[in-house]
Amino acid sequence: MRPADAAAGEDEGTWLERAREAAARGPLGHHTHWTAPDHARPTAGATGERVLAESRRMRELGLAPTLFCGGGWYTDTEVAEACAELDYVDCTSRAARPAYLGPGDAWASLATPARIRLPSGRLLAAIPTTHSLGDLGRALLRRSLPMVVHVYFHDTDLADPRRRTLLRALLPLLARLAEPTNLDTLTGDLVPDGPEIPWDDVARL
Repeated sequence: MRPADAAAGEDEGTWLERAREAAARGPLGHHTHWTAPDHARPTAGATGERVLAESRRMRELGLAPTLFCGGGWYTDTEVAEACAELDYVDCTSRAARPAYLGPGDAWASLATPARIRLPSGRLLAAIPTTHSLGDLGRALLRRSLPMVVHVYFHDTDLADPRRRTLLRALLPLLARLAEPTNLDTLTGDLVPDGPEIPWDDVARL
């Protein structure tokens, strides 16, 4: 969940009510938009400091996020180091480059759960996001699913009739072909014994 942006007029009390409801249903993740609610990727400023400040505020409010995903699939060394400091499992890395990124836009490439060795020497646990809804549909048609399938979609997709129908069709089908779990459980099961990969092998432009 992206924390409320007071500068954009978002109400923290309303957000906190929804965040507590989400946390009661499963592992809670921290999602950062660095520029504005409708502009995820950063245009200026200390990226890692934004992550640390938002996390501190979430904890002050009694929340305990364990996961992180950068808005617009953005990450850099500062963000990765902040996630390691916070003991987050990072889900920002992608199995394939997001098609909408422009030349030189930073992202992180990872195909399977792993531990990433950062420049500081710290290890960052990571579970990549493997599929969009469209990617999942194509993979199911080909019956070519990887060992770990981590599908992403936005809550706003539920308000779109076409995407809502797609969700209702694809997720039950996936559940029949794979064993459902949650990201905290997956972290404990796979990440400790997963490969260790240098940051320079993950970071991409």
